Amino acid sequence: MHHHGHHHGTANILKWSFFATILFVAVEAFAGFHSGSLALVSDAGHNFTDALALVLAAIGVYMQSKPADSVKTFGYHRAGVLTAFFNALTLVCISGFIFYEAWQRFVHPQPIEAWTMFWVAVAGLALNGGIMWSLHSEKDHDLNIRAAFVHMLGDAVSSVGIIAGAIAIHFTGFAVIDPILSVLIGILIVWTAWDIIQESLNVLLEGLPRGMELNEVTGAMRQIDGVIDVHDLHIWSLGSSAHALSCHVLIEDMPPSESTAILQRINEVLCKYEIHHTTVQFEHTNCEAPCTIVVPHHEHEHQH
Repeated sequence: MHHHGHHHGTANILKWSFFATILFVAVEAFAGFHSGSLALVSDAGHNFTDALALVLAAIGVYMQSKPADSVKTFGYHRAGVLTAFFNALTLVCISGFIFYEAWQRFVHPQPIEAWTMFWVAVAGLALNGGIMWSLHSEKDHDLNIRAAFVHMLGDAVSSVGIIAGAIAIHFTGFAVIDPILSVLIGILIVWTAWDIIQESLNVLLEGLPRGMELNEVTGAMRQIDGVIDVHDLHIWSLGSSAHALSCHVLIEDMPPSESTAILQRINEVLCKYEIHHTTVQFEHTNCEAPCTIVVPHHEHEHQH
């Protein structure tokens, strides 16, 4: 695995970000209960899910650097996706609690210490901003790191909202601003969760990788020199960036030594689509009889 060093750096960033976030969650939850601000408590909930997202991203990075073994033949790409799915469900439960609590506050408004709310939110913004900055370059490679980044972004946005809310409460004395903010944060949490649920379910249900068109891939394969037809094509995701494909390819009747060149060309085309695990079964046209002779298929695997 040639990008092991870069895995290591990422794992370190994730580890420290996690500890910082957990520490902050404790401080924020305490400050929230102490100052009577539900928005802070819900933001602590949001930050806790960030911490969860960081752990999942770290597990994902670790799992993907582990090689495949004789049982898990594709390596551990799925582990990260599965945990991302579980994480998203936890988020939905947390927001349920926030909505219930906010409703209680609408009915019985409580006094709030606006300054505590203000400074804790400023600290939260600084923390999330710092973590986002350090994850910035990695987020395009990996579903889980992107999920962690999106969490941080959502949390930075809610910190800004709380800062504005604290100032508003300080000058107007409208305590109802606080539960309104917490409901908005709750909605943000659900929205984050929904996206992760959709994307991880697509991988778990062997869906077509995001942003890939089946017809386009088939078309590209049919253009290849020597390929007469392609059918029974399946493409699926192993993890966020590893895709697999299997298909039957119809070619002229020829010895296997000649068909190897066609296989090479097929794999070159598929590499452009980030598909590196392919199983291609050749079928030969037989001119005299209308029957198809199937040769034992060639397995082809190359890791990058």
